[in-house]
Amino acid sequence: MAAASGRKPACGAARAWYSRCRAACRRCWRRKPVSEHLPLILVVEDEPRIRRFVCTALEDEGRVGEAATAAAAIEAFSGPAPALAIIDLGLPDRDGVELIRELRGWNPLPILVLSARLAEAEKVAALDAGADDYLTKPFGVLELRARVRALLRRRKVGAGETAIEFGGIRVDRVHRTVTRDGAAVHLTPIEYRLLGVLLANAGRVLTHRQLLKEVWGPGHAERGHYLRIYVGHLRQKLEADPARPQFLLTETGVGYRFQLGDVAS
Repeated sequence: MAAASGRKPACGAARAWYSRCRAACRRCWRRKPVSEHLPLILVVEDEPRIRRFVCTALEDEGRVGEAATAAAAIEAFSGPAPALAIIDLGLPDRDGVELIRELRGWNPLPILVLSARLAEAEKVAALDAGADDYLTKPFGVLELRARVRALLRRRKVGAGETAIEFGGIRVDRVHRTVTRDGAAVHLTPIEYRLLGVLLANAGRVLTHRQLLKEVWGPGHAERGHYLRIYVGHLRQKLEADPARPQFLLTETGVGYRFQLGDVAS
């Protein structure tokens, strides 16, 4: 699909992907019944083949609702509340970024963008508008499912939680201490603040600008070198192999993601 239209791409890889979409479409309406207790996933995509391909791919992750326009997506929220929204940016009645911004104004649900737009500026715009993750077309089913599972698991670290643990690391939020395999890890105030923001948004892609504003303040939103330095420090202190991080992941040209669970990269 072209970046802002429903036209079929010409390249061979994309044609093959669309063929898989067509095959999935033929199975889409034969999905097995799902429990009403499973999370509701809203797929907002104007291209019918891709929309049905996505709903089929996610049949084991929960219930799937569909919307072909931004207006239909907004209307869908008048019924059972979706637990996750998957949004294409090239919608016929409204740009997907505008829809994301509106949803984020009154609903905290996780938002995953599916789009053919590859430019870093497009990704940053969607994430700055409030999207939690961004997956470019064509995409693999396993990666789509993994990202959906990660977003459904994601939750804000509540004020009542006193500790977070991952990979041998324990962060004690009451005493503001960090240990690794039981040994104390010294973090500077800025390192601890950065880690706190990342953990509070675990599984979500945070742009450079978002992190700089949260940790250093609005006046530092363009000072990306600060962020690179402190991310490097955190990796040295928390990752088993800082050169191949498992938790503090780079989203090239966009920002960073703190991944507590498994997700395809």
